[in-house]
Formats: sequence, C-alpha cells, structure tokens
Amino acid sequence: MDVFNNRPGFCPTCGSILPPLQVKGNVLCHNCKQEFQPDVYSGEKSEYTIHFNTYDPSKLTKKGKREDEEEEADGPIVERKCPKCGNDKMSYATLQLRSADEGQTVFFTCLKCKFKESENS
Repeated sequence: MDVFNNRPGFCPTCGSILPPLQVKGNVLCHNCKQEFQPDVYSGEKSEYTIHFNTYDPSKLTKKGKREDEEEEADGPIVERKCPKCGNDKMSYATLQLRSADEGQTVFFTCLKCKFKESENS
C-alpha cells in the first residue's frame, strides 16, 4: 500500500493490485511476475478497461435482444448439453439449500425445451 495515502498500487503492465511495499527493495507483481521500483506507488493514475459480454449492437432485434440470445433465460447462460433435447445452451441459478458448510445447489434450465435439472456442487 502507498505509505503516504494508504491506497494500493497497481501494476502498470497488467493492472493487478500490487502487494504492500516493503521497507526496502523492489516490488514484484504476483500476476505478471514483473519487478518494479518503489516509485510505482507514486499515485500516478492508470486507466484500464474491462469488457464484459461484448456483442455487436447492430445485431439487436426489435425487442432489444441479441439475435443469438435465447428467449426468457432464467439466469446466466452456459454451454451445457440438455439431456432431454440435446440443446447445448442452458441457463442456471444457484441457491444455498443445504447447510452453510456444503456447496450450493445449481438449477439448470434448457433454453430450447425448458427442461430443468439440479446439481449439488
């Protein structure tokens, strides 16, 4: 962390948060393994852009959905084969139905035939 304003430093190469600055020596980025001088914590601002779920806006339907998007998904869409119809896309939702020290229950719904199945993770 920056000694003067208690803010973390960021790797100028990959954007990861750097480990705390030690009393002496350089700092090593745990992600990209590059070594930097302590002045990397000088407070210079870097800008990074993260792109999530990118798509071509020109491929929107009249309803505002993507052409490749299935209708009425119950949650995020994953590539999973439906055991009933063989479709390769299912949506999923998770719930904590068992005790807290056990995994969640994942509910999958086929986007084509609406078949539902669950899996304890």
